[in-house]
Amino acid sequence: MTDHLSHGEKLVEIDDVELCVETFGDPADPAILLIDGASASMLWWEAELCERLARGGRFVVRYDNRDTGRSTSYPPGRPGYAYSDLAGDALGILDALGIERAHIVCRSMAGGLGLILGVDHPDRVESLTFVSTSTGEDGLPPSSADLAGGFPAEPDPADSGAVVDFVVASAKVCSGGSPYFDETAVRALVERDVSRARDMASTLVNHYAMSFDGSSRDFASVRRPTLVVHGDHDPLFPLPHGRAVRDAIPGSALLVLEGAGHDLPKPVWDVFVPALLQHTRGDGS
Repeated sequence: MTDHLSHGEKLVEIDDVELCVETFGDPADPAILLIDGASASMLWWEAELCERLARGGRFVVRYDNRDTGRSTSYPPGRPGYAYSDLAGDALGILDALGIERAHIVCRSMAGGLGLILGVDHPDRVESLTFVSTSTGEDGLPPSSADLAGGFPAEPDPADSGAVVDFVVASAKVCSGGSPYFDETAVRALVERDVSRARDMASTLVNHYAMSFDGSSRDFASVRRPTLVVHGDHDPLFPLPHGRAVRDAIPGSALLVLEGAGHDLPKPVWDVFVPALLQHTRGDGS
């Protein structure tokens, strides 16, 4: 359920880009900025999860990356931005909301954005949390063999029903056979996601078509307090990827979510939320 903790969605203009942002909780509380991965709008940071964090005394910010949700969209296959621009968007949102420093929580592809922020803009970062991401170094185990053959054929973007089926099936594959995968709940989320997207054709392809400039920062250069969160069923980045992130960042800690895949299913929130609140407590808050 959603309640008064949400301040509603609003469009924030950053230069020539519109980004859809939603906040939860008291702006006077320590801020958590949630950044999601490829093709994922802010809806994948579920409202109930944001509310749980807000009730723990955090000001929670989630937003649609470019080419997702209600944010600025570009022609399919021709994103008018590079990876480093997405890091700039995160800083722009902090500026627009008057947030000097935030706890950055980044998932999957957004791990590199957290890395850019942590290394290049440590003055804006209270802490970092990397969820389901990887250092990308040689020698780590490849994605599960089941992953490559498990994805369905890409749908006609004009067929919203086919797009919903595709995204739900893809989410199921990325769950890695997790016992927590709830297809009914995921389908409801995806239906809402597809209905509010500016251009679903662009959502499906543009994050994979952009230039990944700026993503070569060294995890060992991170000096902000860091929590690494990883599911033990993750088929895209098996658990050794999470351990590699933990090992690369001095003083970081690893939280293994038993039964979780590449996602953050609701049954693990009772573990994830207290851990994140502890990690982001700052000066005893």
